[in-house]
Amino acid sequence: MGTESAQEPNDWHDTLRRAATGDAEAWRRLLNRHHDRLRRMIALRLDVRLQGRVDPSDVLQEAYLDASLHLNEYLQDPKIPFFLWLRSLTGTRLAKTHRFHLSTQARDAGREVSLYRGALPQASSAALAAQLLGHEPRPSEAILRAEMKLKLEEALNRMDATDREVLALRHFEQLSTAETALVLGLTEAAAGKRFIRALRKLREILTQLHGGPDALLP
Repeated sequence: MGTESAQEPNDWHDTLRRAATGDAEAWRRLLNRHHDRLRRMIALRLDVRLQGRVDPSDVLQEAYLDASLHLNEYLQDPKIPFFLWLRSLTGTRLAKTHRFHLSTQARDAGREVSLYRGALPQASSAALAAQLLGHEPRPSEAILRAEMKLKLEEALNRMDATDREVLALRHFEQLSTAETALVLGLTEAAAGKRFIRALRKLREILTQLHGGPDALLP
């Protein structure tokens, strides 16, 4: 799936305005456009202890309700593109879900990354490793895949939290360089360099631990 520009096309500004006046079809179009990306973000950041207990669709529905209640307020001063605003609301809802279900366990500062606005739960190393490995294995490959996944998780856990976050934003959430720059509060050039640095760092750690990424990645 491709990514959109950090700037919304003009026709989507019109759609936003119609949605703010109560046009249900315009609102549906807006949410459908971003639904898959937001669901992917939740999948990356949902605490492993809540998988199977929390439905990402429920988190999204709560975020969509928040967005509908505050859409006019957003349109009065849209400092960031609509998708990033919606993503921020979704991240806030996900953080509240963690706190509700996990109590003080979810308040550990190491589990949240303060980037741009508010703190979002970190992308899970387990989820990142699963994404790096790609397709679901055949039964005969399951044991090997499980071993590879653990090795990737070990490497990811040794990375700087912000470098790991950059990988999540660019490679897995598929944010554009411009969107990533806005989230991180960087220039586009700096955001691009940070992504390259994160990829290089992951390769270096994999080389130190396991002889290189080619031994692990398909």
